Amino acid sequence: MSNQTKHVPSHASLLRDVSAVSVSPASSRLDAIVVPAARPSLQRLISLSAQLSVPLVVLCSRQAQADKIAARVEETFGARALIIDVPEKYQLLGHQPLTSHDAFRTASNERSSDLSIKRNLGLVLARLRGWKKILFVDDDIYQLQPRHISRLAGSLDRHPVASMASSEFPDNSVVCHARRLAGLGQDVFVSGAVLGVNTQYPTLSFFPDIYNEDWFFFAQHAAARSLPKIGNVRQDEYQPYADPERAAREELGDVLAEGLYALFNGTLGWDLKDQLNAATSISHWRLFIQDRHSMISETYDRLSAVPYTSDSTDSNEIRDAQRSLRRAAKQLDDTVTPELCVSFIKSWREDEARWHKVMPGIGSALSEREAMNRLELKDWISCGYGSGPESFVSLMAALQSNLSRSSTRRGASVRG
Repeated sequence: MSNQTKHVPSHASLLRDVSAVSVSPASSRLDAIVVPAARPSLQRLISLSAQLSVPLVVLCSRQAQADKIAARVEETFGARALIIDVPEKYQLLGHQPLTSHDAFRTASNERSSDLSIKRNLGLVLARLRGWKKILFVDDDIYQLQPRHISRLAGSLDRHPVASMASSEFPDNSVVCHARRLAGLGQDVFVSGAVLGVNTQYPTLSFFPDIYNEDWFFFAQHAAARSLPKIGNVRQDEYQPYADPERAAREELGDVLAEGLYALFNGTLGWDLKDQLNAATSISHWRLFIQDRHSMISETYDRLSAVPYTSDSTDSNEIRDAQRSLRRAAKQLDDTVTPELCVSFIKSWREDEARWHKVMPGIGSALSEREAMNRLELKDWISCGYGSGPESFVSLMAALQSNLSRSSTRRGASVRG
């Protein structure tokens, strides 16, 4: 079995580390920090945006409440934000992705996530507002270094995307967490958790509604082995094995992303067209799924061989990890077929072509209110530190004179 059809523990060869590249102050400016928020508290990111004098765009759902986030913004010196309630089942510009078909949702154990739609909304909003450089940051990320953010923003003059990696707490799937627990080699790749995007890039991709959606978004750059990496961040810890259904929800997306990136790692001399043609081969996915079975079994057996200790926490973690691996293997057996994988890859490619047709053109410069109307979003708040428009404008003028655009001169808690 070739390396093109085997699980690859590290995709580091696809990255270009530009952490030490110097950038000019003029090129290190971001237009917005975009946060797909589902958690109630965003103080770390509100403070970061104020420190950088970069406006925050918060896309809210679930436990993230716009009014409460706005109150925190208004209390944070120098902060300003556009806070949007994203409706349940929101459809963006009439885009109906084939990759959101029920067959893929069923194979993803009825996975329910609005992360992809929020990130796609961030891309469209940036195009409508005429922003060039945005930074996506997930609401569980911290220890973002301003110097790394500056370098990331500067790299967007030369690259359409640039990212960071979270190695503490590792940003991995449940199965890959279990590999690490078993003592097997397992690296951490960059992700959409901290992702800079040059939104004026003409053929900007989209985020499909699947686990590992970010890997599909920057796939063409990873395939060219030119995906910039700038520094590391930290992610809030969680218990990956607490719910074995999590492993089932991730399985299809993990198979698809890892199987695609195995081609990127193992096909030197191939261009993206060749790699994508290989990704529509039944035989590729048949062999990769076989290897996936073997990899999960090896991980399970390694965990079984871990010496017993009196520490009940360790033994409970191993038992929970094995339970998650069994559930992942069952999902793989029951629902993930080579034919389904080929169908997803073809649907993803067609979705991307459709996406390019609905994306607003480069050169737009709508006002905040005009953009919200275009996006058919009714519940939004534009706010900033202080108690009213005049105090907000004078504060920002004192902090930085070139932030006097009319679109930023909005008062605290102006609801659309």
